Amino acid sequence: MSQPLLQLERVVAGYAGLTVLHELSLDIAPGERLALIGRNGVGKTTTLRATMGLATVRSGRVLFDGRDITAMPAHRRAMHGLAHVPQTRDIFASLTVEENLVAGLKGRPRSAVDEAYALFPRLAERRRNNGLHLSGGEQQMLSVARALLGQPRLLLLDEPLEGLAPLLRQELLQAFRSLGDANLTVVIVEQQVDEALAYARRAVILDHGSVVHDAPADQLRADAPTLERLVGVAH
Repeated sequence: MSQPLLQLERVVAGYAGLTVLHELSLDIAPGERLALIGRNGVGKTTTLRATMGLATVRSGRVLFDGRDITAMPAHRRAMHGLAHVPQTRDIFASLTVEENLVAGLKGRPRSAVDEAYALFPRLAERRRNNGLHLSGGEQQMLSVARALLGQPRLLLLDEPLEGLAPLLRQELLQAFRSLGDANLTVVIVEQQVDEALAYARRAVILDHGSVVHDAPADQLRADAPTLERLVGVAH
């Protein structure tokens, strides 16, 4: 069995005086598509932020490809192959679509921007538009595309479908499915539970900052009692 790409070992983490994760342990294999779900406030976003170095880890360890990165700052984690697309999207509103994408190249040739346009043709049509003039869905596409141009090994997606029309949600999910690269591992936090489970291969439910359920995504998708009890989703 191959070594996990990401390992969270009894991680206790949070912000200032607030503890959100309570000895959370989780292994994620290379190439996995994992949906991290649960009710609001159970620690899903904090799990991504602790992985990326954006939340304070008080105890436990974060390992990436066998290396302890618990004390490593976020920018160095990004250099080692982690990418984080936050709920806030964090695009450069005053820059054009193309300028935003160039900022994500991490030393790759400018021609690599075409990879983003192939994944999201809508961005190619708007390459000269400022980020401020994009719709919410287009901003999300831009944020994801910019992260992917850095060729990460682990992509952390925090609520990528939030606030988007159904058509745009499907467009984004189809792009995620097309990635299909064994070198890319994806963790998606999403309130659109049914769509997240349809995309992922494995699902983990959090409650009070700990893992309370871990199963194949298609199995959980068909398990209405568990979804209703632990996530509050009624099928």
